[in-house]
Amino acid sequence: MVSEEELHNELNCAAEHVIQLLIDRSLWLAVSESCTGGLVAEALTRISGASSCFWGSFVCYTARAKMHMLGVGEDTLNAYGAVSRETAMAMAVGALKKSGADAAVSITGIAGPDGDGSAVPVGTVWIAAALRKGNSAVRDFHFDGSRDQVRMKAAKEALMQIAELI
Repeated sequence: MVSEEELHNELNCAAEHVIQLLIDRSLWLAVSESCTGGLVAEALTRISGASSCFWGSFVCYTARAKMHMLGVGEDTLNAYGAVSRETAMAMAVGALKKSGADAAVSITGIAGPDGDGSAVPVGTVWIAAALRKGNSAVRDFHFDGSRDQVRMKAAKEALMQIAELI
């Protein structure tokens, strides 16, 4: 099992890589986070130069926040749930629309230790990445470990996913 210190180091390396990609390509990134609660934004802003490519982050922890801040449809949330492929993609698209950034990544999941009352298991995370020019990707993950470990793993994977798409 990977220690929390190792996860922190991996997250920081992923953030450095994304910042360099964004700078090299003159792109701006927006992030929308739910279960990670701002970890991606925190990791990115640790890196010198982030102000030249990181637009900012929407921390949308509740379904209502997802609807109000990002324009995720109530029908999407009712039909698929807050932790779903459809919601993750709607969050990424909403971040692009609201920010004007060139790229966006979103995270929605259940970090634990308790579930949200749905049938979605703890550790389930959906991550979507989207570029204004139309390319997108969405993936689901099933992380194990403590609440903090699930959150750090999700944040790192989100950074890796947007790096792949860029």
